[in-house]
Amino acid sequence: MQVDAIYAICGFNDIPSRKAMGFHLMVLDHDGNHRPWSIVVVRWGKKVLGYLNRCPHNGVALDWERNEFLDPDGVRLMCGKHGSTFELGTGLCVDGPCKGRTLTPIALTVLDGDICVVGVRLVEDGASRNE
Repeated sequence: MQVDAIYAICGFNDIPSRKAMGFHLMVLDHDGNHRPWSIVVVRWGKKVLGYLNRCPHNGVALDWERNEFLDPDGVRLMCGKHGSTFELGTGLCVDGPCKGRTLTPIALTVLDGDICVVGVRLVEDGASRNE
């Protein structure tokens, strides 16, 4: 398997505009070991953005309930544990304990109507897809 492979994780229309969805995937590291890889994908109109689902403050998952990632106004990502808020486009924390730090971005592309991750090697078994 090539590192630059493209993996479809969901259909573009599976995530409504102005919403976010979490995915629990498995990646293959350089030694061939499987490692959990939790990400959040945000769709904003025709744009998709992805980040590791891990708050830079203390490493907890951002969602406080399944697929609940956005602040009450629906315009920023928010850590459900400590309330830190992050700009959607940059992942920069603009308020909370990790202010000034950023979420780790995930490379995404839309191909043939699917949202795809690029730049990683995923374990390809349908059971690891979407929460």
